[in-house]
Amino acid sequence: MTNEEYKKLSVKEFTQVAERYESDHAGIYEMCKKDYPEILEELEKESFSDLLDAGCGPAPMISLLAEKYPDRHYTGLDLTPAMIEQAKAKHIANAEFVVGDCENFPFEENSFDAIICSNSFHHYPDPQGFFDSVKRCLRPGGRLILRDVTSENKLLVWLMDHIELPLANLCGHGDVRTTTKETVTECCRKAGLNVEKIEIRKGMRMHCVVRKS
Repeated sequence: MTNEEYKKLSVKEFTQVAERYESDHAGIYEMCKKDYPEILEELEKESFSDLLDAGCGPAPMISLLAEKYPDRHYTGLDLTPAMIEQAKAKHIANAEFVVGDCENFPFEENSFDAIICSNSFHHYPDPQGFFDSVKRCLRPGGRLILRDVTSENKLLVWLMDHIELPLANLCGHGDVRTTTKETVTECCRKAGLNVEKIEIRKGMRMHCVVRKS
């Protein structure tokens, strides 16, 4: 499929689940909640004033952050208008929500000192575009916290990419590829970003911290 075809699938998929994404009937999207505590834990290690949630969905992470840190400013970016509508309906103070592409952030240079991306990266057909946007929009010394599904088992990754994800595409999901350490490391190198931490944690979750020097 072309990049645009993947994106159209993602918009269709998440338009259908926008209203129930945070409910107890979210199905496979329930797994996304497992990322939230470890992202919060990572953010607690350093102060921040302006945070971008790339692929924010209906803003579950920004909701948590705004409650914990009500004096900060938050921006949510998502390709799916229905998700942004759900996020705006929460009327979160000090937060703005934008429909846009995570491969080409519609923001000025040096806009954020923290960017988070949870379980969204595997939907991006141009991963380099995402990291180039991170480099442009992070302030010097700022960091990206990235979480996604992965495995260090190369056979399992091959099976996911060549069997599971194509079947998911046939069912209307916009999954592109399994996130790997190699992809993240190479994209960061090309973008001029420093990978400070990249781990495979419980539940096949990649936990990655990237810094703009």
